[in-house]
Amino acid sequence: MVETSARVLITGVSGQDGWYLAKRLLDLGHDVVGSTHRTDLSSLDVEGKLVPVIQVDGLDLSNVRAALRNQRPTAIFNLAARASSAQLFDDPLATADVNGRAVAFWLEAIRQESPGTRFCQASSSEIFAGAQLSPQDESTAARPLSAYGAAKAYADHLVAAYRSAQGLFACSAVLYPHESPRRPSHFLMRKVARAAARIAAGFRERLALGDVTAARDWGYAPDYVEAMRLMLSAREPRDYVVASGEAHTVREVCEVAFAHVGLDWCQHVDASDALKRPAEPILRVGDAARARQELGWAPTRSFEQLVRLLVDADRAALAEEARI
Repeated sequence: MVETSARVLITGVSGQDGWYLAKRLLDLGHDVVGSTHRTDLSSLDVEGKLVPVIQVDGLDLSNVRAALRNQRPTAIFNLAARASSAQLFDDPLATADVNGRAVAFWLEAIRQESPGTRFCQASSSEIFAGAQLSPQDESTAARPLSAYGAAKAYADHLVAAYRSAQGLFACSAVLYPHESPRRPSHFLMRKVARAAARIAAGFRERLALGDVTAARDWGYAPDYVEAMRLMLSAREPRDYVVASGEAHTVREVCEVAFAHVGLDWCQHVDASDALKRPAEPILRVGDAARARQELGWAPTRSFEQLVRLLVDADRAALAEEARI
């Protein structure tokens, strides 16, 4: 993975993290190919560079093995997942397949076809939703409270098992929430930023949110994909928590976003009991000390800078729409 022009396969390449990771790897001179279950995507435009995209059924071992034989990747980043910011129990059977069982197929295919290929699994802080201690780090026991978190935890255990028993270079990146202008607008921080930009532009609308006292550890997506890249460039495979180490409330997101456009968030936001999620037993915030010390990784943007970046991106998009 560390050599120039390594061939890298990114599953779920069309998502937020896949796009930023592809951009970073291309900038470093690597040969990048993406995979998807979609049949309508043959390439991905990454700032003018086309990344070829192949169709792979992650629940068909022969299909995954064929992809490895044909592509011969030095490294695989498994970013493909069913994801939702609110409906964490949405279709639990499909979630178990895509977020859990598919990882077994990739690891087994690597064992059989290409045991030297390095593998990074994109895990989630949802595995710690029921944790009893805060902050959480690599020693924190997984205690998911949703089908999504349970599938991710299962995948992490598979990664550890193949690393220990089969000698694969396999690791899990436990990613805390991370945002960017490429994040879908139904995710909370993007939702708030978009509403602030639209209301400032004169749209007569209000923003409905759940519990504004709820807190999360938010970061910047390009920083988090860089942590995964560093993980597969390390000498030894280890799991890492990737987080900012700071918790901020939904109220703070609203305050920063609306203040950035000269508005008082209280005048434009409504609390909705229907949007509230069950309270978690303890604050979910990550301790990324291992990543900082061993990988030399650190976030490049503060919470306030991230919120303002999202608002500016939505204001720019609105301005572009107006010109068209």
